[in-house]
Amino acid sequence: MKKGKIITEDSEIKHILADSKTIAVLGLSPKPDRDSYIVAKYLKEQGYKIIPVRPKQKEILGEKAYSSLEEIKESVDIVNVFRNPSQIMPHAHEAIRIKPKVFWMQLNIENHEAAELLTKAGIDVVMNLCIRVEHDRLFN
Repeated sequence: MKKGKIITEDSEIKHILADSKTIAVLGLSPKPDRDSYIVAKYLKEQGYKIIPVRPKQKEILGEKAYSSLEEIKESVDIVNVFRNPSQIMPHAHEAIRIKPKVFWMQLNIENHEAAELLTKAGIDVVMNLCIRVEHDRLFN
């Protein structure tokens, strides 16, 4: 099995964003003033398919919402994570079961234990970067 790696280079980030189509947004808030909503809305406007993952929500940004990653039945390129770093491990285990290409922890979110687990399972990891900022910087 291919080992994943921690992604830090602009060229690698650009490649991930150019190659990805489907992004599960973990912790997506239904509130328009929240960072997760603003980022997901931007990604959707850029042509990505957004899959909201937020318990107790039926729909966010016009997309069906799921209670967990494991409920998603289609393939996911990126799991974009808006969760407290201390809450990442259970989601890392879930991600390993659905096998996205990339597990992306948003700005100010880092969990090295989760990153090690994910990369050993062949999943690339981005930590402490905002996917919207990176996309805007590298493509606009």
